[in-house]
Amino acid sequence: MAVYMLALLIGVIAGLRAMTAPAAVSWAASFGLINLDGTWLAFLGYRFTPWIMTVLAIGELIGDQLPTTPSRKTLLSFATRIIVGGLCGGAIAAQSGSFLGGLVAGAVGGIIGTLGGAEGRARLAAAFGKDRPAALIEDAIAILGAALIVGVVS
Repeated sequence: MAVYMLALLIGVIAGLRAMTAPAAVSWAASFGLINLDGTWLAFLGYRFTPWIMTVLAIGELIGDQLPTTPSRKTLLSFATRIIVGGLCGGAIAAQSGSFLGGLVAGAVGGIIGTLGGAEGRARLAAAFGKDRPAALIEDAIAILGAALIVGVVS
């Protein structure tokens, strides 16, 4: 049951920041904290994958600060967060033989993180009177949350 909760939570992180979750999972796989050997997600643990994922995550963190960045609730962005959440959830659950359950839990987490993150950020931005502090708080939650989740998985 704990593995499904971790899969759900990494999905929530994907809902907050779509590339932070796969970057964390990829680093964990490359360090051997998550065993993806023999699965089709093994590429997450390849030598250069964590670096590529990290560059993408940093790009997302920067892009999120721009006023022209579209809402995470647009179709493409929302779908991406659900898919990435599912894949990351599946990766976390794969080593316990529960890939499919982890995939579903991660996808549900992606939905929760997308909608809940948008609402939470909107409320924080209203409280601060501007969006940037809310965005930075959300960034910190996503990064720290991802690190904690993959740390617990090991």
